[in-house]
Amino acid sequence: MKRKNIYAALFFTVILAVAVSSCQKNFLDTKIDTSQTAETLNSNYSSLYGFGNAPYIYLRNEFTMIDNNLFAPVSDEAKQTASSSFVMLFNNGSWNANSNPDNYYASYYAGIRAANYFLENSGNYKSFLAMNRDTISASGKLSYQNDLLNITWYRGEAHILRAWYYFELAKRYGGVPLVTKTLSISDNTNIPKSSYDDIINFITSEVDNFKDSVQVNWKTSSFTNNDGRLSKGAALALKARALLFAASPLHNSTNNVTRWQNAASALHDLVVFGQGAGQYALDGNYRNYFLLNNPLTSAETIWAIRYQANNTLETQNYPITTQGGASGITPSQNLVDDYEYTSTPDATNPYSNRDPRLGFSIVTNNSTWNSRTINEAPGGTDDMSITNTSRTGYYLKKFVNDNLNLTQGQTAVHNFPIFRYGEVLLEYAEAMNEAYGPDNANGYGLTARQALNMVRSRTGVQMPLVTVADQASFRTAVKHERRIELAFEDYRYWDLLRWKDAATVLNQAIRGVAVGKDASGKFTYNSNVVVENRVFDATKMYYYPLPQTEVSKSNGILIQNQGW
Repeated sequence: MKRKNIYAALFFTVILAVAVSSCQKNFLDTKIDTSQTAETLNSNYSSLYGFGNAPYIYLRNEFTMIDNNLFAPVSDEAKQTASSSFVMLFNNGSWNANSNPDNYYASYYAGIRAANYFLENSGNYKSFLAMNRDTISASGKLSYQNDLLNITWYRGEAHILRAWYYFELAKRYGGVPLVTKTLSISDNTNIPKSSYDDIINFITSEVDNFKDSVQVNWKTSSFTNNDGRLSKGAALALKARALLFAASPLHNSTNNVTRWQNAASALHDLVVFGQGAGQYALDGNYRNYFLLNNPLTSAETIWAIRYQANNTLETQNYPITTQGGASGITPSQNLVDDYEYTSTPDATNPYSNRDPRLGFSIVTNNSTWNSRTINEAPGGTDDMSITNTSRTGYYLKKFVNDNLNLTQGQTAVHNFPIFRYGEVLLEYAEAMNEAYGPDNANGYGLTARQALNMVRSRTGVQMPLVTVADQASFRTAVKHERRIELAFEDYRYWDLLRWKDAATVLNQAIRGVAVGKDASGKFTYNSNVVVENRVFDATKMYYYPLPQTEVSKSNGILIQNQGW
């Protein structure tokens, strides 16, 4: 499609995937007629639902972020098995403004445009809905009132979704153009970047102004089938995350403590909401939480993106020696090493007496997966010399359902938690520690240490409490806990960037394990195998390059990020 630039992209037919409302509309399967105009909207109130749903379509699939898989191998969490892959551009430092495997720039602005369009064309929704409607009979009046509620919520959701897309843009590019109206071909679409701080301020103001215009909690409302749309908890979580990023070293070079205090305050508001109307709680089964519909029903989830049943994640990540599998992204020894021992290490089994989240998240040698024992020793079923077996000696377990029969096309649902209570508590622990230290609650009723230890002591995990005393040591403990608790959930890369740790961590080699057997038949492990060297250029890679096509056609208005 020819266009002056992405801000002026034409609105197009949309198909969605989340359930709606009183009008019998399906939030997962909504088509928008591109011939609709402001005039026809007046006589076709159902079109409002289509335009209200439209911004959701641009939510990316978190399970197919890069190479049709999770984003983990961009960081030190994992290695992609396939020798030819897009993630290799990140890993060897050869990506650039013309070739960025994570280029969602245009898509996010399309989502922003969809939100702008809906907000601009739904201002008279009460009149739209009242025309040609039965508002006399009991059923007609109820339907009308429900429609009023839903469109009101959709308008609030459009504001929050627009803010979400700006957060995702700022996370990648820093400052970006701030567009808050629908631009046409005749408009000047060459717009300079707003500063990173301006984008964060816009996000927080959108949440502050519209957090009470969205549903408080779909699960406890009369509209439970709408669960999956944004709620007040999701709005508060977005504001808190945006402020946490803004307080982090990448964006807070002088370590202005006020920024940490602002983040802590926003997280306190979210925790208080979660203890009340949000009804949030840590899930008691860490392994199962990430599978099937559990993210949708669990009290830990604040907002999850739901997807149609498929077997892509399993096809990509089952071991090559499991029929239908491709080995996919394989966890690194670097990550495995960071799972703490809970008692004396076992010299014959490096995976015993460890943080249980290791076994919940990663398939290790001599463990059971897909109803069989993994044997990676020479001559074993999963012999690492077999083509396309794991490059690291490990396989992904988190999010992956076991025992799907891929040859028969068996599928399962997958749902991705964007905001969950466990991560919120870790954000709270980080912000509170930086603002006040590990043990000063500042009148909030919960210290950084207490929040961190709530996550570590969750049912089924029950790791020892963190007892380090000083702020710096506690900062290290928070970073460690995020690495373990949030593994493979698309946090690690962004954490390393915002902490400015990427130059150190992402230039380290990815290591794996070599599995063998001794004369007595016992497994042996060499965990110092270099699998891949990585490149991270600190002079430019803390921010993505803006797409060169956008820079080129802006006639010098849109300035490329430094170093690119």
